[in-house]
Amino acid sequence: MKLLTIAGNAINTAVSVIVFSFLDLLDAFLCIIYKLVDFAVDWEWKPCYCSFSSSGNIVATGCSSNGSNVLLLCASTNRLHLESISGTLHFRPYLLSEFAAFISQKYTGRHRRTPAILEIPSLKPKPRAAVPRWSDCDCRTCNQWSAGRESESRSLYVRAEGNLAGTEEDVVFIHGFISSSSFWTETVFGEFSEAARSRYRFLAVDLLGFGRSPKPEESLYTIREHLEMIERSINQHGVRRRFHIVAHSLGSVLALALAARHPDSVLSLTLLAPPYFPAREGEEGELAVMRRVAPRKVWPPMAFAASMACWYEHVSRTICLLICRQHRLWDFIFRLLTLNRIRTFLIEGFMCHTHNAAWHTLHNVICGNSKKMDRYLAALREQPGCHVNIFHGENDQLVPVDCSYAVQSRVPRANLKVIGGKDHITMVVGRQKNFAAELEKIWSDAKGNNVS
Repeated sequence: MKLLTIAGNAINTAVSVIVFSFLDLLDAFLCIIYKLVDFAVDWEWKPCYCSFSSSGNIVATGCSSNGSNVLLLCASTNRLHLESISGTLHFRPYLLSEFAAFISQKYTGRHRRTPAILEIPSLKPKPRAAVPRWSDCDCRTCNQWSAGRESESRSLYVRAEGNLAGTEEDVVFIHGFISSSSFWTETVFGEFSEAARSRYRFLAVDLLGFGRSPKPEESLYTIREHLEMIERSINQHGVRRRFHIVAHSLGSVLALALAARHPDSVLSLTLLAPPYFPAREGEEGELAVMRRVAPRKVWPPMAFAASMACWYEHVSRTICLLICRQHRLWDFIFRLLTLNRIRTFLIEGFMCHTHNAAWHTLHNVICGNSKKMDRYLAALREQPGCHVNIFHGENDQLVPVDCSYAVQSRVPRANLKVIGGKDHITMVVGRQKNFAAELEKIWSDAKGNNVS
């Protein structure tokens, strides 16, 4: 059995080297293709992160061997905060170049540090561009924000259930990566008891760039932008001074940030599969986190999908072009094959986003979050009034269960429940009735703990 395991790992490594070396070349080729097509359609050279030339007014300079050292110098027209941009956007070495660097370091004892002068897309105010871009979907679900009132483009889509005047407390639900508010509204929203409905108002948001929310082309989808849009949107719905948060996967990062920014407001924090990857001994920078999220392996399939999404800007854009832009066709085919017997809310949430939103959110919120998460968890540890609960599927291949144990180690009072036989999605989908009951108990306990 041990020999079979070694042989399987060797085959996986060999095939991975071949596949990802090909993807390295393919991404470089697609870069040229998209540059030409963007120019032909929009009469503008669109900047990308594998090209060190753009018309942007923000320059990043630094020295990096692992993506950890990036200094952002901002023009006076619009200051960008230093912690906003993940180094993984700029420093994503090719697989063969990493192998060459490893050999060089092993036999010479030196690791070459490469100076870089980079430019990122400009944040200068510019006329409102035609929405969407040619490679993005133009359907009403994806694009209704751009044709409505100006206020609609400055706030998120929020699905609210319950009367502000008739309920006592608010619960804010935040979905995960390439998902939408439907992840909550189509599962647990229908399972809450009448007592819970009379006491709580439920608000599920579509994050910036996803679902029915705005998908601005010029946004860099940083944690700061996501948080400001969430705060503005729930404030418009009159969320009370104290409220509960339930968040899944990537949404857990934003939930922790909200709790850190509003230490006296969050009554309870429920995190599902939080993607927390604390730095290991000898590891540095955001690139180390990305290697753990996306190890550039063809097996298991989750690792292969994450690796294509993280490492290849233009390959992932092509996938969005074929899937997201054509989601109405895929939805029709799926309904036809299943005779319209299966609800497609997971597929709809998976496809209703732009490549720009997914690419930047993946890097700036997940890959670049390690040090920020440390700060958020330190702040949460000092908030004894916030009731913290963590859920994780035992068979989660996307976010390993070790992530939740790491969160609990930083916040020892947190209650952690590992759900046997469930993965990243089925920890909710398929057991929504049980999960709704668990949430009601969490909120009730939090209320009891906060009664003065």
